[in-house]
Amino acid sequence: MKKSLIIIALSLFVAIQLTAQTSQEPIENPNAPVVTFDKFVHDYGTIVQNSDGGCEFKFTNDGKEPLILSRPKSSCGCTVPTWPKQPILPGKSDVIKVTYTTNRIGPFNKSVTIYSNASNNPIKLQIKGKVVKAPAEVMPEKETNTGATPVNK
Repeated sequence: MKKSLIIIALSLFVAIQLTAQTSQEPIENPNAPVVTFDKFVHDYGTIVQNSDGGCEFKFTNDGKEPLILSRPKSSCGCTVPTWPKQPILPGKSDVIKVTYTTNRIGPFNKSVTIYSNASNNPIKLQIKGKVVKAPAEVMPEKETNTGATPVNK
């Protein structure tokens, strides 16, 4: 009987302690950097196989503190992002370059997630388009004039 009273008392004590705790939400920094992109989607349209698959996403730090980008994550290995490693000062702009490997034929829709210390973190950028087979190269044919006669000297 004593054991069950002790167990009930301890359970009640733990329950009261758990409900008494207040959840502490992180305080947002009003000076935090804010990253603003000029576009979130780049549409290549129709491009030829093995052509240049590069594009750029321009962004600006509209906050009051330096913006620090950490390693962007692409949705697959065929999409390679390149980003500035140095902090971007408030009011300054830079670009994130994304290269898509255009060796596979067919439509594509890939994303790159950008992680940073910005208040609007993370941001997802998207590239899309369609890769078509390169046209076969045709050698030009030499025109022959059948009406001409050879000149003998």
